[in-house]
Parts: sequence; structure tokens; C-alpha cells
Amino acid sequence: METPPPTGMLIGADRVLSAEMTPVVDKWSGALVGSVPRASRDDVRHAVQAAAAAFADRPLPPRQRHTLLQRVAQLVRAHEDMLCRLMIAETGFAWRDVQTEVARAVETLEWSAEEARRLSGEVIPIQGAPGFERAMAVAIRVPLGVVCAIAPFNSPLNTVCHKIAPALAAGNTVVLKPAGATPLTALRLADVFLDAGLPPGHLNVVTGSGGDVGRWLCEEQAIRFYTFTGSTAVGREIQSRIGLRRSCMELGAISCTIVCEDADVDRAIPLVINAAFRKAGQVCTSVQRLFVQQAVYEEVRERLVAATVRLKVGNPWEPETAVGPMISVDEAQRAADWVADTVARGATIAVGGKRMGALLWPTILVEVPDEARVACNEIFAPVLAVAPYAELDEVVARVNALPYGLQAGIFTRDIHRAWHAARHLEVGGVIVNNTSSTRADLMPYGGTKLSGFGREGPRYAVEEMTDLRTIVFFDALPE
Repeated sequence: METPPPTGMLIGADRVLSAEMTPVVDKWSGALVGSVPRASRDDVRHAVQAAAAAFADRPLPPRQRHTLLQRVAQLVRAHEDMLCRLMIAETGFAWRDVQTEVARAVETLEWSAEEARRLSGEVIPIQGAPGFERAMAVAIRVPLGVVCAIAPFNSPLNTVCHKIAPALAAGNTVVLKPAGATPLTALRLADVFLDAGLPPGHLNVVTGSGGDVGRWLCEEQAIRFYTFTGSTAVGREIQSRIGLRRSCMELGAISCTIVCEDADVDRAIPLVINAAFRKAGQVCTSVQRLFVQQAVYEEVRERLVAATVRLKVGNPWEPETAVGPMISVDEAQRAADWVADTVARGATIAVGGKRMGALLWPTILVEVPDEARVACNEIFAPVLAVAPYAELDEVVARVNALPYGLQAGIFTRDIHRAWHAARHLEVGGVIVNNTSSTRADLMPYGGTKLSGFGREGPRYAVEEMTDLRTIVFFDALPE
């Protein structure tokens, strides 16, 4: 097989290679699909300098940002097949997952384009303040400058778009560091931006390890804002390094969903299965813990097991596959070890538990003690812990006792139960009659507690990535 050519980083107008290259392999076959540079300290510095120079010397007006992002959305749609194939190779995700990713990325780009045209401030009623009777004040939103975007492997296209597109829509420039396991999709997306007419320096992409490249990016004082999606441990380290500079942190989670006794079980079952096992469970909002009211617990458990057995597991290149490999053999082994540890503590495997290489079969655990890893740490794998509960207050307390708070779901026909959960669950979003893993790309998205802070979603990200500047005019003419 012919060796794929290396893909260079994007720094300013140049594609940059390095003496040290990192191979990127197909997560199913192990075949080499490309290689990318390991950025040096100078590469990172030059990328930030290119972004800072572009922001200072070649700012883009709002209409141009809108037109450019619309073009990018059109090109992403046109290149759907190529992007899907690249993501399957890099991630091991199934066809259905990567097709959804492309469709959502198009939405994210289009919504960001709209935000570029409607970025505005407000008139301040300052004449009501003593001494300001002859003054007028407005507050406008201005771009910050250089935005650093650090993206995860589990959404190598749409999450990258959630970081790049609002930053550009707001008038900033960007230095992107994609995940080490999935750099090729981000680099190909950068080509799409250039093809759409983005001037050099407005988007720069550096590749390499988070330990080195991420640390060097934190040292670059010209960066004004950091947007990061990843683990809580890494997010905490980034925040400790950047000091008073602003950030948006989308971090870990143990996402929970509740099925009440009055729920539409026919609706809930397929939604829970998809939310627990799509992308091999490697999603922050994947349903990791499912709480089912006792009156319907046996029915829900049995139907979940039956639905899980029917899922096709294996080769992600086959269209009917629902669950492909995890991102690496090591991650699959770690998750399998967690399952084994949970069983040793008294849990039972209702279905699954099998591992072969990077494949971990979709697994449902029951009778999981609250102190088990699967109950109190993010497993980031196709593993679902199902437990009965008696009263809603009880399960709300159990969810709130977790250190994370990203999103939660609740299935119920009772508006009072729904509002009670919405008001009392300590999470960034509560989804009624759907799962914790429900997200429209235009909505505010983010968490509380150890799940981070700040909000994604184009409108909300634009606000995060701009400064509010107050301007006050005094009448200079005599009365």
C-alpha cells in the first residue's frame, strides 16, 4: 500500500512540516492513514505571532465573516463523504455517527455566520444617573484578539467548528490544537477555510502532544482566550497556567438520565441506547447512569438488554455497524478493567462486558454500588449503569452528590416532576423527555462544578469571546 503523504501544520500562509512526525492510524485496521508534525516551541510561537499579526493588520468586517462562514458550511456539505471517511479512519466511529457529525458541523457554521452579522451591544439609560443628564452611553462588543482552541478526539469536526467559527464570527483570530489522535480532520477543515477565502493568519493549526504543545500555548501571553474541551484534570492544569486570562472549559461528566414510572418507555428505550453507546460511549454527555423508577424498572432493564443485544458491533466501515472500536486498545482495556472492578464490588453484567482489542461490547451493569468507579468517575466508554429508585427527590439527591454537572435527562409525562427536576438538578442543562446527550448546536451548552464553566453554542460563544466596551458621550455644547 502506498504511504500517505504527510500533512503539514498551518502557520500563517505556510504548510509546515517538522523533523519529527507522528503517524495517524485507522482505529479499526491499524493501517497508516497519514502523519502530522510534532510542533516545536518555535512553531507554536510563530503560529501565535501569525494570529496576532492578522488580528492587528487584517481585521475582517462582519459581512465578510458572515459570507466566509457560509461558504465554509457549503464546502463542508459538499465534502461530506471525504470528511466522513477521514473521521471513521481517525476515530473508529460508525457511519451513522460521522454523518451526524458532518450535518451538525454545517449547522454550527451556519449559525456562527448569522452571529457575525448580528453582533451588537446596547444603549445604556445613563441619563437617569445624577450628573449624566446630558450624556449618552452605549456598550459595544469588540473582539478579544487571539483565541486558542484545544479540541478533543471525540468530535474532531463539529467541536472544532464550535471553537473556530464563533471565534472568527466575533472578529478574533485562532490558533487551534486538535487532539493528537485525530488531527487530520482538523487540518482538512483548515483547507476548507482557506478554500473559502479566509486570509492567512486568521486560522493556524499546530499539532503535537497536549503535554508539550498545550503547555507552550498556555505560555503565550498574546493569547487572550482559551476554549478547551477535555478532561477535568487537564482543564484544571490549563486554568492554573493562564492566570487571569479568560477561558471556556467544557470538562468531564457523569451524565445521568431518569426514567419515571409515567414515562413513555417506547420513546425512552431507543433514545437511551443511542445516547449510551454512540461513538462507543466516548461523549461527555453519554448516559453513564440511568435511574429507573421501581414500578417500571424490570421492564426497562429487560428492554434495554434486548435492544443492546441487537446492536452490531465491529467494523465501523460497514454501514450497519452501530458501535465501533474505542480510540485505542489502552482505553478499551482501561474501561474493561473498570467493569471488572465494579463486578468485583458486587455489580452484575446484564449484557456485554466482552473486549477484543479496541472493541468493547456495549455493556449494561446493574446493582452497581455508589462507591464503584463506574458510579463516581467518568468511564468514557460504552458502559451503562442502571439502577432503580423510589422517589424523585432521592434520585435528584444522588445526581447532585456527583462532583460533575454537565447535563441530565428525565422522561416523564408529569409537568410537575419535570419542573422539579429542572429546578433542582445541579447541571448546566436539563432535557425533558430525552436523554442527557441531547444537544441542538445553537443552544447554550456547558456545565457546572467539575464539568467546567462558560458556554458553547454560537451566540453564547461569541459573547464569551468578546469584550463589552462602554462608550459615554457628553454634550460639549453649552446649555
